[in-house]
Amino acid sequence: MTRKIAVSGTASGIGKALAGLLRAQGDEVIGIDLKDADVCADLSTPEGRALAVESVLGMCGGVLDGVVACAGVSTFTTLTVRVNYFGVTAMLEGLRPALAAAPAPRAAVIGSISGTKPAVPEVVRACLDGLEEEAVESGERAVERGDGRMLYPSSKSALAQWLRRVCVTPEWAGCGIPLNAVAPGVVLTPMSDPLFADEEMRKAMDAAVPMPLNGYAEPEVVAEALRWLISPANSHMSGQVVYVDGGAEATLRGPDVY
Repeated sequence: MTRKIAVSGTASGIGKALAGLLRAQGDEVIGIDLKDADVCADLSTPEGRALAVESVLGMCGGVLDGVVACAGVSTFTTLTVRVNYFGVTAMLEGLRPALAAAPAPRAAVIGSISGTKPAVPEVVRACLDGLEEEAVESGERAVERGDGRMLYPSSKSALAQWLRRVCVTPEWAGCGIPLNAVAPGVVLTPMSDPLFADEEMRKAMDAAVPMPLNGYAEPEVVAEALRWLISPANSHMSGQVVYVDGGAEATLRGPDVY
């Protein structure tokens, strides 16, 4: 049976790889991105998110079998907070009724090993309280004091906590919608290309994200995990952050965290 799946970030990287896998197995994919997608919208703005949701709902007829939020950025600016947290959560919440209308709906997001790193508490708190402008203001203060690199971990930490909070609610689990995340380590995508261009940056990255199992991952590796999470076979996994990271999380946090 052909399933309808909405995927953000399909113009490149993990989103593009996942869209290819899903289409190859016969699914209908509604791709969302800034350009080169079925729905072109800017998820960093409320207007862009509303446009994305409205467009997808129109294309799917109000019924979606799956939603996967792959779109994200890794800048040291507050754009990271707007896209990685508010863009993702607004899209999922906006499309949730269409998922609830399907017989076996599934949803997933892209987390990160960075979500285990130190974050800016004020940013995370504002995100979870749904206060976008307050989160951005706190993020701007972090940038001013030289902590801009902590905004990416903050966005991913907040996203994982949001997922854990809502996944078991009547609106998600109560409607039969498993909601989970894949948290990659270092993935060979256009977003990570700048890290490999600088040898010192690459050394720092390897120290921060050690991947003893097979090293850096191709985007298809992460896409395969997402494909299973949104498949009908996944009927009981909810609120899980699955680390597809070559063993980085186990290395960094050790055996006592599980």
